[in-house]
Amino acid sequence: MPPPEVVPFAEEHVEAAGELLAARHRRQRAAEPLLPERFEDPTEAAGEIARVGAAEGSSGASAFRDGRLVGYLVGAPRSHPVWGDNVWVELPGHAVEKAEDARDLYAVAAAGWVERGRTRHYVFVPASDGALVESWFALGFGQQQAHAVREIPEPRDAELPERLEIRAPRMGELEALIELDLALPVHHGGSPIFSTVPPQSREASREEWVTTIAGDDDKILIGALDGRPVACWALLAFDEEGDDVALMRPEDACFLHFAVTLPEARGAGIGVALTDAAFAWARAEGYRTIVTDWRVANLLASRFWPRRGFRTTFLRLYRHIP
Repeated sequence: MPPPEVVPFAEEHVEAAGELLAARHRRQRAAEPLLPERFEDPTEAAGEIARVGAAEGSSGASAFRDGRLVGYLVGAPRSHPVWGDNVWVELPGHAVEKAEDARDLYAVAAAGWVERGRTRHYVFVPASDGALVESWFALGFGQQQAHAVREIPEPRDAELPERLEIRAPRMGELEALIELDLALPVHHGGSPIFSTVPPQSREASREEWVTTIAGDDDKILIGALDGRPVACWALLAFDEEGDDVALMRPEDACFLHFAVTLPEARGAGIGVALTDAAFAWARAEGYRTIVTDWRVANLLASRFWPRRGFRTTFLRLYRHIP
């Protein structure tokens, strides 16, 4: 099959693009039914495309064969300084009939991005679409982040590891809580992750903990060994994450957005106990599903969470143009 005709993405392409995204989502839900059903509706899907297409600095490409839209790609920069000179292809930012066409779309769209000095490219790809993932790999992208979901399981009887207590954080242990807060970015900065995201200051962490302990927005579970905090799991309602993640947000879902265990406490069963406690809290709160994510180069996380029953829904892929 010859390559498609590729032109700049335009507003008049949104309606047809909605059909493509809805078809992609139907295929993905066949592999993972916990994903939200409403985006199987082309109108709902088109609304998501219109949103990303209206983002400041948005640009992209559309692919046609015989006058019919067969693929689209839309990206926009994020302003956060951590991401560098970037373009993000968000969850609804691309869909194709043929996986290979993603490469032609990227070739056109990326030319403009790089010309404008935006050399760090991020794209979310359905993990269940192996051919599409391979097309992005063939463009020089690699896996950076995994997003996953599972049902809230039935509670199980399990004894806590000896000397471990699971409880809420306490104001009188702020210094120990700060150590937990800083442990994850320190771990991510090491091999083989090499994240460039700097840890926040101790003072900023202290202020955040004071606010968190005084409030009730997050559910914080502390694993304390002999009374000392050595692990932390934090959860919140997934609908607090905003519109950017709508395609991966199940109904009645909570989000496990932070999990860390100090190095000296790993391997003692604390993570499993905290995960069971997180499931129990979620069930008691009426949630039916739970979502989390992790850096795929984080060897500990990328092995731990699938063993806890989490199934990958989306991969965030990354390419840095030299």
